[in-house]
Amino acid sequence: MSSITKHVEKQLDRWFAAIKSCNPTRVTNLYADDAILLSNLQGDVKKGHREIHAYFKDAFLAKHPIGKLVEGHTRVIGGTAVNSGLYSIKMDGKDGRRVTVQARHTFVYQWLGNDWKIVEHHSSLIPQD
Repeated sequence: MSSITKHVEKQLDRWFAAIKSCNPTRVTNLYADDAILLSNLQGDVKKGHREIHAYFKDAFLAKHPIGKLVEGHTRVIGGTAVNSGLYSIKMDGKDGRRVTVQARHTFVYQWLGNDWKIVEHHSSLIPQD
């Protein structure tokens, strides 16, 4: 595994740490200014820092998420990298009890000067049988 691949994979660790902090600015700063987020909880498209920050502040982080990677695959193509796979997140459910959510994810990163930033993010719940 190349050092670039390892560095990109650590970006997902940074994302898990940021959501655990429940600080929407910390989470949003991992995204490029013009990033796109296909939101899991609201089912729509969030464009740019303002909408992504609002989503994390008002919807996702309000559920106090704590996540971990279950399976990840990273590909680096020049100044772009893709990390996709499965993760598990514990969060507050509708009744206030903690629930575990299993989801698929795809994060697309772009090297922007001095850091890998998320430019595209899609997560979706794993279908239940």
